[in-house]
Amino acid sequence: MESHLNRTRLTARRDRLADWDRQFLWHPFTQMLEWEREPPLIIERGTGPYLIDTQGRQYLDGVSSLWVNVHGHRHPVLDRAIRDQLTRIAHSTLLGLSNQPAIRLARELIRLAPPGLTKVFYSDNGSTAVEVALKMAVQYWRQRDPKAGPKRSFLRLQLAYHGDTVGAMSVGGIELFRDRFRPLLFPALRADPPYCYRCPLGLTYPSCAMACLDPIERILKRRHRDLAGVIIEPLVQAAAGMVTAPPGYLARLRRLCTRHQVLLIADEVATGFGRTGRMFACEHEGVTPDLMAISKGLTGGYLPLGATLATDEIYQAFLGDYAEWKAFFHGHSYTGNPLGCAVALANLSVFRKERTLVRMRRGIAALRRLLRPLARLSHVGDIRQRGYMVGIELVKDRETKAPYPVTDRIGHRVTMEARRCGLITRPLGNVIVLMPPLSTTIRDLARMVSALHESIKVVTNLASPPDKPTRGSHARA
Repeated sequence: MESHLNRTRLTARRDRLADWDRQFLWHPFTQMLEWEREPPLIIERGTGPYLIDTQGRQYLDGVSSLWVNVHGHRHPVLDRAIRDQLTRIAHSTLLGLSNQPAIRLARELIRLAPPGLTKVFYSDNGSTAVEVALKMAVQYWRQRDPKAGPKRSFLRLQLAYHGDTVGAMSVGGIELFRDRFRPLLFPALRADPPYCYRCPLGLTYPSCAMACLDPIERILKRRHRDLAGVIIEPLVQAAAGMVTAPPGYLARLRRLCTRHQVLLIADEVATGFGRTGRMFACEHEGVTPDLMAISKGLTGGYLPLGATLATDEIYQAFLGDYAEWKAFFHGHSYTGNPLGCAVALANLSVFRKERTLVRMRRGIAALRRLLRPLARLSHVGDIRQRGYMVGIELVKDRETKAPYPVTDRIGHRVTMEARRCGLITRPLGNVIVLMPPLSTTIRDLARMVSALHESIKVVTNLASPPDKPTRGSHARA
């Protein structure tokens, strides 16, 4: 009797929460008309790679709670760091004051960052970290050489995503996110991305010799006098569908920016903190950007925190007498929040003590092997992998690469089927994303890929016999 009453109470509570969700909440990137028609999945707890809903059902977290969770949910070291900091102070401003966690974290970030980055400017999230970098770039050129004329434009890549604030949208390249806000955006030059599966030049890697960089070189040569910077997501354009750049692309872009005196801004918000197999993606090609934006995995997925790292050359241009007004007039109420910085320090400590990046090597190789059978599914056009960042592009016709129509909602349907198989993931159009926490075991990686395999088969109505391997499909680790 008591057990029945408890279940009744739990059901009533869950239904009440669902009603309140539909009544009061407005979810991001969500068509709320559709949302209101379905009962919401309400997450109550988490442990390791698992999320647990209000009914007690477990799901593997296949997108690291939108690419932020690093070492799994409820990691004892990270939990303890927040509790310990709360015994001291939750927040104090960095305007005119400082605090210990912010100082120690800045020192640790510079120790880990690509050599040459020497200063840390805190903000709240990835979008604001990018906004800071853009403003720093423009002010840097204005103060470094006022007589040279304004360098205040930026070169962006198509399909890029750098956040949803106005400046970040201005240098983004996904028109669905930009178009309706165009009157608010500042103009930026654009270039095609290194999207090998759908090469805008109709070429094939590696015989193309990365011809997609040639137009960028021409733009830099022609417009370097008014270009403040080139902004790029190093190695992986995440929101574009995990589009992976070919080896050497980033290093060559760095050389072009140096040659033409244009700043290179690396948006490592999604790629940083181990996602690609290194602490930062720039490390794979020995590149030091002039400015680097970080967030997401910075606190291990616990609290909002962003930062922009700068070289000493950029920092020096902001120094001067008070009346020269050279200071960087930008800030946020929660800049350098002690709670966020404390858990970020703990996050980096776990990287060291658990040798996360070393242990990932086996996981990355295993994930690459596990993904191979998916290439035999007749509606899988391309599999892109860099470390623990994976995009599986579904196509209506593999031979022609014809995409599914938007109205088919193929990505959404696959992820909903995967949910029924115990896996939480989220599509990017027709691309299924898999980005597990770095601590995920090989056994759980296998479960995630198996769930995706079955879900793709069910939704695309495949026959049971395996099909031929995908022509041109590739996975880079």
